[in-house]
Amino acid sequence: MSVPFTAKNVSLSKGPDPKTSLQTERDAQKFNPQAMQYFLEGSKERAELIKALTQQMERDPILWTDGSYYDMSKEQLREFTAVKINRISRYLEGDSIDVFNRRLSLVGVFDPAVGTRIGVNLGLFISCIRGNGTYDQLKYWALDKHTAHIRGIYGCFGMTELAHGSNVMGLETTATFDKANDEFIINTPHIGATKWWIGGAAHSATHCTVYARLIVDGEDYGVKTFVVPLRDSNHDLMPGITVGDIGAKMGRDGIDNGWIQFSSVRIPRFFMLQKFCKVSREGEVILPPLEQLSYSALLGGRVMMVLDSYRMLARVSTIALRYAIGRRQFKGDNVDQDDEEALETQLLDYPLHQKRLFPYLAAAYVVSAGALKVERTIEETLLLLDDAVDEGDEAGIMKSIDAMKSLFIDSGSLKSTCTWLAAEGIDQCRQACGGHGYSGYNGFGRAYNDWVVQCTWEGDNNVLGINIGKPLVKHILAIEDDGKVVKGSSDFLNQLKEYTGSEASKVVLDNANDITDLKTFIKSLEVAIIRLSYETGKTVRKENFDFVGAELVNISKLKAHHYLLSEYARRVDTHDDESLKPYLYDLGRVYAATVVLDKFAGIFLTFNVASTNAITDLAKVVIPKLCKQVRPNVVGLTDSFQMSDMMINAAIGRYDGDIYENYFDLVKTLNPPAKHKAPYSEALEAMLNRPSIDERERFEKTIETGEILSK
Repeated sequence: MSVPFTAKNVSLSKGPDPKTSLQTERDAQKFNPQAMQYFLEGSKERAELIKALTQQMERDPILWTDGSYYDMSKEQLREFTAVKINRISRYLEGDSIDVFNRRLSLVGVFDPAVGTRIGVNLGLFISCIRGNGTYDQLKYWALDKHTAHIRGIYGCFGMTELAHGSNVMGLETTATFDKANDEFIINTPHIGATKWWIGGAAHSATHCTVYARLIVDGEDYGVKTFVVPLRDSNHDLMPGITVGDIGAKMGRDGIDNGWIQFSSVRIPRFFMLQKFCKVSREGEVILPPLEQLSYSALLGGRVMMVLDSYRMLARVSTIALRYAIGRRQFKGDNVDQDDEEALETQLLDYPLHQKRLFPYLAAAYVVSAGALKVERTIEETLLLLDDAVDEGDEAGIMKSIDAMKSLFIDSGSLKSTCTWLAAEGIDQCRQACGGHGYSGYNGFGRAYNDWVVQCTWEGDNNVLGINIGKPLVKHILAIEDDGKVVKGSSDFLNQLKEYTGSEASKVVLDNANDITDLKTFIKSLEVAIIRLSYETGKTVRKENFDFVGAELVNISKLKAHHYLLSEYARRVDTHDDESLKPYLYDLGRVYAATVVLDKFAGIFLTFNVASTNAITDLAKVVIPKLCKQVRPNVVGLTDSFQMSDMMINAAIGRYDGDIYENYFDLVKTLNPPAKHKAPYSEALEAMLNRPSIDERERFEKTIETGEILSK
């Protein structure tokens, strides 16, 4: 029997060695993770910037985050978040907008409350002004007042109400024009119109972009946007303003979400944002060419959530996969059962474990490509719209509005589908880590509670899905009825006749080879969307859109997957590092087979997009083969995310793979064994050391007492 040499701790027998398991696989990788990160981040320059920003923040004594973060109370998180925002504001003074956006994206991984609280001010508040205000209004509120540098004033975004969220057109706060005084009177007419969930309102915000019904001469012109001061320069509430904290939430306790009530609050007419909708001194109203333009503030947030989905999927898949390499459990079929010295099987060598985790690794890669594209698209589209408005170019405005309509579809389908996928990924990765995944110190619990709000804010995912599916079905109806030609990312709908009617049984995926050919698979997604939308349109003609809500959500999901896979395949095809392409194509195939086809097999079968033979091959041949191909590359693929231990912030997911030592050390550090008596020990001691029931009843009911009293 060999006696182990004492290293970090004294051991009397050889214990598990997960560190060596991980390092052995890392040494066997055949590609450069740094080069792979260049693909993930879009360029070498951007990847190097990401690394530099991460290094800055993990060395910063205030921004640094570790396992103690998981033990903080709501009050501690609120205080610490404010301190961190103060610190980040100093970086903002030297960052360009693009650099700071990258910084904020990274902060969202390891401290989402900080990222969100800043994002409400710099993202939603300023974006609302940019989308709805004139150039001079944007310059005044964002630059002259120093809001863009988190100085002077701090904004919040007042859209959601207690009784209305997704139905923005149904909001009930009012903004009544007082012609005599050239003012708007902002009012909360009843409790249901109380602004609710407003990030920053409880304690931080000095101003709010308020969505309210424009009332002029008794006529309701619908919901428009206004800047309303909440607090004065002493941070005291303005007259007529009432705010409160909405209290405990599932997560993101570092954010001071609040409620606001306006009691006949007067603001100057020029506090109305008047880029498109205008109210003159005389009360003349000019309405915008497209009412949805007032929601453009949400587009930036939705794009950021797609990028957040990539980073969250990268983080949790890294934790779960590193753990699955280091953790051994049972002796599986790959181990000689008669060899007493044989090690137990690594979790990741079980085919089921691979099928559980590889989809989320693949999703991180595929979503990264879509996030980069939609981010670039929104920047270009908003810039063209701003230029057209500034130049009074009516044709340019209408062209930009068409582009915005396409962007609403793309960003909405991506936001809902990607945030759902990330929420699912967090929980599945947690479960794949067994009991240790349930520990707060391994990141999944806080990650899930902080994350899932993204499935309902800035558009409830199901409502978004309906609102995205609906225009696609309308396109189909218009192609049928009027011969309309669809433009933009949905232009494949123009193939309607080719894949419906007498061609409704034309199969696209007939075998394993079809499934793993990305171009063929992308074509199958187009056909699935066309046929599902076509059949849904038939039902709509007989019933109504409310009747087909579930179908509309599925159309939206398929549209998002089409967008993501199309852009991913394009980027891989055109990538200049040929050595990475085989690994990237494999991940695209895993995504197509597991995240899309395995989950939507019913739709693909129902509409003859895939044959029964193909679906049989999917389970028996395609997924097992793809998992086997990806398995040797897992360490390199996760290392390519280039997430430091601070970003990961999970004891079982650290780079060195020493899962048991790291986890045990953290537990002992944050819960010192010397403190073995609890603050409530007195209650436990009173329970355990209480006198017997006979003693407490003074021995009045014993046999002996009975003999005495019976004489």
